[in-house]
Amino acid sequence: MSENVVHLHKHTDTPTTVDTAPTVLTVVPPAPPARQVPLWVRSGRAVKTAVTHERTRSAGRAVVRHSLYTFNGGRIAARRAWDGRTGSRYERMIRAAEAAGNLEAAEEWEERLQRFRAARHHRRMDLLHSPVDAAKGVAVSAGMSVGVLVALGVVLAISTGQAADVVTPLSATIDFIALLIRIVQIVWGPAVTIGPFLALLTLWSVGRKQHAAPQWALPPNVRNGEGEPITPSIVVKALRDLGVPALARAIKEMGDAGASMLGPITIAGCGVEVDVTLPSGVSTNEVQSKRRKLAENLTRHEHEVFITIPQAARTVRLWIADSGALDEPIGPSPLVTDETMTADYKSGKAPWGQDLRGDAAALSLYQRHLLITGLSNQGKTVALRSLALWLALDRSVEFLIGDLKGVGDWAMFDGLATTLIQGPTDEHVIQVTEMVEGAVDEMNRRIQAPPGTVFPPLIVLVDEAQVAFMCPAKDEDKRPYGGSKANSRYFMAVRKIHNQGRAVNVLMWQGTQDPTNENLPKLVREGAHTRASLALGTESQARMALGDKAVDGGAAPNLLRPGLDRGTLVIASDGITIPAGQSSITVRTHYIDDDAATAITDRAKALRDGVTTLHAIEHKEEHDPLADIAAVIGDATRVRTKDVLARLTTRNPSAYGEWSFIDLKRVLDDAGAEPYKSDGVMVVSRDRVGCALANRDTEGSASAD
Repeated sequence: MSENVVHLHKHTDTPTTVDTAPTVLTVVPPAPPARQVPLWVRSGRAVKTAVTHERTRSAGRAVVRHSLYTFNGGRIAARRAWDGRTGSRYERMIRAAEAAGNLEAAEEWEERLQRFRAARHHRRMDLLHSPVDAAKGVAVSAGMSVGVLVALGVVLAISTGQAADVVTPLSATIDFIALLIRIVQIVWGPAVTIGPFLALLTLWSVGRKQHAAPQWALPPNVRNGEGEPITPSIVVKALRDLGVPALARAIKEMGDAGASMLGPITIAGCGVEVDVTLPSGVSTNEVQSKRRKLAENLTRHEHEVFITIPQAARTVRLWIADSGALDEPIGPSPLVTDETMTADYKSGKAPWGQDLRGDAAALSLYQRHLLITGLSNQGKTVALRSLALWLALDRSVEFLIGDLKGVGDWAMFDGLATTLIQGPTDEHVIQVTEMVEGAVDEMNRRIQAPPGTVFPPLIVLVDEAQVAFMCPAKDEDKRPYGGSKANSRYFMAVRKIHNQGRAVNVLMWQGTQDPTNENLPKLVREGAHTRASLALGTESQARMALGDKAVDGGAAPNLLRPGLDRGTLVIASDGITIPAGQSSITVRTHYIDDDAATAITDRAKALRDGVTTLHAIEHKEEHDPLADIAAVIGDATRVRTKDVLARLTTRNPSAYGEWSFIDLKRVLDDAGAEPYKSDGVMVVSRDRVGCALANRDTEGSASAD
């Protein structure tokens, strides 16, 4: 009997559709068995891996290194012994002096060689008589020794009353000699065995101290130059491998005495300094142009070697920093640490930083126009501001400041500067230009003063001056504010201050970045007495910043590292102490942050009675001097110059209140209406002034057409 099975769970599986299509069976052949690598191939790979492993290479370098230490140490010791016994050292020095073209030194070494040979001959002649003299000396010494011992024995026998004590000292001496012989017999065997090993150890020590092994076999710290001292041999090898054929040949002719080219290696700050007198046929610029290769030969980075040209002929001065020393910061500025410090514009010097020798670098600002340039974000504003902060501590100094960056770097001078303009727009450039033109007017007023008048210093400071030179704005007369043409307002105002401002203590300070002929015209950059540069991109920019003379003398701000050498300046100025024969100096400036700068300006403000700072230039009422002169003359045929000045002052006190006869004469002369004498007094003619006005109007109409 069949039973129906009832499923209590619902089937959720989708029924499979039956495919009625014919099934195709694909037969895949089995994969062939992997081919076994031959034993000799596997062995070769294992040997290669073992041989090329870093541990194996390190062990191999160690074996080669220590073997060559011993071998080359023997060569060095043998060479030293040979030099001590012969005149080869003197002969090498003579050849070196001749190769360097120094005949005086060659003659001096030849004289020393003659004295050495004479002394050696005298010693050899003495050897002919020395055996007989030595035998006599031994006999006499033995006899005296025996006599002394017997006499001592007699004294001992008398003291003790024993006759046998006469020979006691003599027998004790014989026993002592026998003991020494016995000790020598015992030690002799081990000494003969150990002696060669001690000799080899001594030779190994000599070779290790001289690093007498190939460069690739030396330890990593020596191979990479970490902590390696600068010695004469290292400097000579670096010069020999510089790639200058004439220099390499000359050093080869000198033998290993090429160090005769070198002056004393002296410690100079965080490095050493040495003068190298080049042999005949080698020019200084051949060495200068290979600074990077020379630095690498000295196991230094390029920025750690400086090459300058002193006054001595065929001489280069090398300053070689200790590895990594230039990456260490210098100490804080004395302006921050010494709250009692004051400034003296005329006789003082601003503490700016340290030179590469580690000495304090101070700059005189007295009657010197200043230009600081460099790439962006290298510390230009901080370097410029630190000088202004020091000078602000002289209460007689007045500041006119234009900051065309406008981010608050000079905000602490609010209440200290007479004018402070901050901002990068064309309107700010116009304000700064009018500020500089106002300084020109003040300069002209001072120039007209009686001879011998002393004026307080007026510092006209423009940061980011390239913004002013590149400004496209024009005034109502179509004169551009920027540019470098004769009608450029900012350019011409700066040029006028450069030309005459120094004599009356009106000084122009400018900071600019990434100099080009467009944003830093040639006449402006050459008008500065103190020129300083941070890191730059090219040598042509370095020449723009510092001038050809400084760059040809070794100045290389283009070789400073942007970012890493922030705050490092190359300076060309007679206001800072530069080593004799050099045209520039490298200074690492102190960093003064905004908070410290504010504290310094607070001290400077306390020295003053109070300064009201203008943040914009007040525009004066427009006036026409020639038309005003014609108006005050009126209907009179001629008027005395004294009366004309009085009437002009009454007409416009702000414009003519400070006018003198010189100002009046200048305006009339320029217009062709010169004053003249009548009845013994200087007068101004109405007709001449009228003709001048008519001519000016006619010329203006013609130019407009």
